[in-house]
Amino acid sequence: MPKVGIRDVAKLAGVSTGTVSRVLNDHPSVTDELRARVRRIIDDLGYMPDPSARSMRSKVSRLIGIVIPDLTNPFFSELVQSAEQAAASHGYNIIVMTSFDDAAKEADRIGQLTSRKVDGIILVPSNDFHTLKLPKALPIVVVDRLMPGYSGIASDHRSGVRLGVEHLLKLGHRRIGFISGPRHSVPANDRLKGYLDAMGQSDDDGQIQASQLIAEAAFDYESGRSAGNYLLARARSERPTAIFASSDQQAIGCMRAAHDLGIPIPAALSIVGFDGIPLSSMTTPRLTTVKQPIQKIAAAAVAVLLNKQPTPGVGHPILLDCELAEGETTSSPQPD
Repeated sequence: MPKVGIRDVAKLAGVSTGTVSRVLNDHPSVTDELRARVRRIIDDLGYMPDPSARSMRSKVSRLIGIVIPDLTNPFFSELVQSAEQAAASHGYNIIVMTSFDDAAKEADRIGQLTSRKVDGIILVPSNDFHTLKLPKALPIVVVDRLMPGYSGIASDHRSGVRLGVEHLLKLGHRRIGFISGPRHSVPANDRLKGYLDAMGQSDDDGQIQASQLIAEAAFDYESGRSAGNYLLARARSERPTAIFASSDQQAIGCMRAAHDLGIPIPAALSIVGFDGIPLSSMTTPRLTTVKQPIQKIAAAAVAVLLNKQPTPGVGHPILLDCELAEGETTSSPQPD
């Protein structure tokens, strides 16, 4: 079957190719009746515009690149999906690339996207972003892991953690353990500050005063399980009555550690996670978590790239509020 072209559509509709082009681009000068007629013929013929040709004519690729550290992390997967939905609502598609949390691979991925003439990039930087130099000629929005010297969009990690720890304090917990993220991670450090804020400790002395109640870990399940074992494998009078984990994956790993040690949740241990990934609502008991506004972050990033909302100023990132999603893993502490 010969390929259907824009001239075929124009001939059958009795209009010029320019009118068909204006219909395809939703130009306001086209009447509703004419738009509907041309669209019907496009559907009947199965005409598909050539995106590369349209890009050459308009100098706009209608492509947005997104670079993330790890596609297996549920938070980043949901961020990509939300970005794709937001981009599609504006008539754009996305290209996803993974840096594997490596600065050299990250620079390579950005270079590849630049050569493919994307209209902008959403970037979740690697933790080793200090060596990264971003191209100045291409719009780039940094999300989640904010970088000094660049505009960005993220959850308010610090106040989000403070919200979750304050929930535990209101329930009566005082020995509250904390599973932090990696020390070189910007969000992890912000979340640690939120914990210290809620516990009434300063950044300077907090880690020293609470060192027995803080366990550093990666954001994944197994690391959370190991951190949970560290915090819980001690006498009942010394172990925490509640634990705040810096990610839902950590929290679920910690729940497994408590199960293996015979510590019932929430009767003898309360647990709160962070992120609000779909898996948090599927655990037994259902995890209480601080939910990040992932869809809002993605939508804002796309809107900034497409000039639908102002670009945040350097040093003045857009910080979006988190919310507490109460599940079944928190209750008042039992007496020692």
